[in-house]
Amino acid sequence: MNDAEVSRRAQEILDTLTLSQKIALGSGSDFWHTKALDEAGVPALKMSDGPSGLRCQPDAGDMLGLNESLPAVCFPAAVTTACTFDPELVERVGQAIGEETLAQGVGVVLGPGANIKRSPLCGRSFEYFSEDPLLAGELAAAWIRGVEATGAGASLKHFACNNQDYLRFMSDSILDERTLREIYLAPFERAVKLGHPSTVMSAYNLVNGVHCSSSRELLTDILREAWGFDGCVVTDWGGMRDRSEGFAAGCDLSMPGGTATGEAEAVAAVQAGGLDAAAVDASALRVIKLMLRAQAAFDAPREPVDMQAHHDLAREVACRGAVLMKNEGGFLPLAGVDPAHVAFIGDMARNPRYQGAGSSHINPWKLVTPLEACPEAVFAQGCDEAGDTTDALIAEAVAAAQAAEVAVVFAGLPASYESEGFDRSSLAMPAGQVRLIRAVAAANPKTVVVLMAGAVVEMPWFDDVATVLYMGLAGEAVGEAVRDLLFGAAEPTGRLAETWPLAFRDCPCSPWYAASPSHVSYRDAYYVEGIYVGYRYFETAGAPVRLPFGFGLSYAPVAVEGVRVERTGDAACEVFARVANPSLERAASDVVQVYVAPAERAGYRSARELRAFATVQLAAGETRELRFSLEQRDFSVWHDGAWRVAGGMYRVQVGANVRKIACEAPVEVVGEALALDDVPAWYCAPHGTPSLEDFEGLLGRAIPQKPLARRGTYTLENSVIDLAQTSLIARIMCFFMKKAVAARCEGPADDTNPEYRIQIASSVGSSLASLRITSGMRGYLFEGLLEIANGHLLRGLRFMTKKASD
Repeated sequence: MNDAEVSRRAQEILDTLTLSQKIALGSGSDFWHTKALDEAGVPALKMSDGPSGLRCQPDAGDMLGLNESLPAVCFPAAVTTACTFDPELVERVGQAIGEETLAQGVGVVLGPGANIKRSPLCGRSFEYFSEDPLLAGELAAAWIRGVEATGAGASLKHFACNNQDYLRFMSDSILDERTLREIYLAPFERAVKLGHPSTVMSAYNLVNGVHCSSSRELLTDILREAWGFDGCVVTDWGGMRDRSEGFAAGCDLSMPGGTATGEAEAVAAVQAGGLDAAAVDASALRVIKLMLRAQAAFDAPREPVDMQAHHDLAREVACRGAVLMKNEGGFLPLAGVDPAHVAFIGDMARNPRYQGAGSSHINPWKLVTPLEACPEAVFAQGCDEAGDTTDALIAEAVAAAQAAEVAVVFAGLPASYESEGFDRSSLAMPAGQVRLIRAVAAANPKTVVVLMAGAVVEMPWFDDVATVLYMGLAGEAVGEAVRDLLFGAAEPTGRLAETWPLAFRDCPCSPWYAASPSHVSYRDAYYVEGIYVGYRYFETAGAPVRLPFGFGLSYAPVAVEGVRVERTGDAACEVFARVANPSLERAASDVVQVYVAPAERAGYRSARELRAFATVQLAAGETRELRFSLEQRDFSVWHDGAWRVAGGMYRVQVGANVRKIACEAPVEVVGEALALDDVPAWYCAPHGTPSLEDFEGLLGRAIPQKPLARRGTYTLENSVIDLAQTSLIARIMCFFMKKAVAARCEGPADDTNPEYRIQIASSVGSSLASLRITSGMRGYLFEGLLEIANGHLLRGLRFMTKKASD
């Protein structure tokens, strides 16, 4: 069934439906399924989580990765795949996931995540690609193309400005229009235009005071009309705030289903003239098309899924995405070293961190640990799974290191340190691991650290060791990939997709991120740094970092020998970069990065911005010329409500990372004389952190004051934890819900258990509005609880009694 046939059949079905049926199509039937159209012969569509593999739950569904899912290949997380800088490779991953998606009876896989890595503390950083909009958008588009090529649908998420997990159900992302367009919407725009996803997922949070699921500006004006998106918008699970507002905004499908929340109100709104019936028709039509396309994909002939080939692909990506952060004296690869003379030290050698926690958690098809891949190696535990150690464990590790030719320490972030549902409190690794690394390095100068973490960590031990190999979260083939990389069967060709600062305090968002006491509002996100995210700040401010954006070492690096530019328009050019492999003995791999910089930076501009990149492999002694096209958008800023080119001289810079520019060439761009200095002084010369007054000057308005809610002012936007501050019944409810969560996690209440923390954040820490949809309880119970918490006991009881009897 082609697109024209899908559209015709969808319209035929829509014409047979009543208003109530159309509205009912706007919410699912259960946790993972849409409602079926039995009369039309269209079965329900099933969705499942991604994006580093498929999390298909055949029985009880949840959004937190708690219930068992079917086995699927666990690919490296986005934190690792992004470091490949290779859209073609990421597209192959998407295609593999799409094949498994259809094989398990799933029509739409929820991914990829194109949110920007605003802060290294974000608990979900491992699931996002980059701090750079170009890189994030290109890789998201590639992942989508791969999935969609199989006939399965992708769901681009979380639209938009969902850059923290702290109070993610209720927070308001407050930012200026230029920052929104240039940084946070740009990757979604590129992914939509180049990837063409079947669905886009609206985020939980508000953006400048409006819930994403209710934002016509985001979902219709920008997504559909400006970018040309013609698919279906689905909420994040529990993210619909008002069903009628959602229809009017262009939000088509509220998930999960089963509660009929807001459906009766939407019918009444149409009948009263408050909601345009055409908006309901448009949403219902898009949902029907989505279901028909999925059915067509299931009906089409398919080859059996080759799971071993997918596992091998995961292994390749893990190697390609590994970043060699340090390699003194060319210590790696360990050519000629007998694996039996190598000590593997650290619990992560046998219990590796290979994936993130939460909704992206995969039941791996075949997990191979480093110890399983290299059974000849001597093993010393060194520390426990939590990263804690003892004198006895340290002594055992030191003895193993002294007896070995090479010591390899496996360390990183335990699962309790990073997960969906909460943000990290610092960039620190477990103290026991730091002590272990230093002790082993002192015992054996040939010490390699294999780092497993889904986000940036502080490395106070960096100067103590010879080599650091960053694996990120490398997927189920992590053990095989580590062996390949250590002993030279593969080369680590990854480049950092985010800046690694020396400390979190160096980031301009640090005093304002998540639960910071600097906030006027305890729950909102202040994007005070504006466009200065990641390297855009560090390069403009000239601030030191541990490792810059785009950094990565190679066994045989590629040399950029020259660059020339040919103008093809007023604000467009072709860039030709000559690259060479100076080694006459081995092939070379690298990522060639192209940046654009104003010749004389003035006003509110970044020092340089990534505008193109390419992975390159050269044979020994080979020279090649690479060609890149830069277009008008590459020289534009968002100014006065539109993309505008600031005319003048620019430098096109080519290098190995943002701080290692090898060659540059000037180009004159024809454009406007834009007033880019009409902002507070901090934004023209950033250093440290802007003040609240600076930020309000950038916004052009005062930040709304939202103090802690109190009895009499609670709304459905508050959580049970909020209500429990002053309400006895809410405290009782909170107590029993926490007990139930602890029982489900098969243990006591434990804030070090990521599953427990996620469930608390998603239950008593979630808004009442979200709980009406996700809890499985009748929505009126939360409205009655709200009345009682606000001091209206009898009114609340009468309300619940009446609703129960209706």
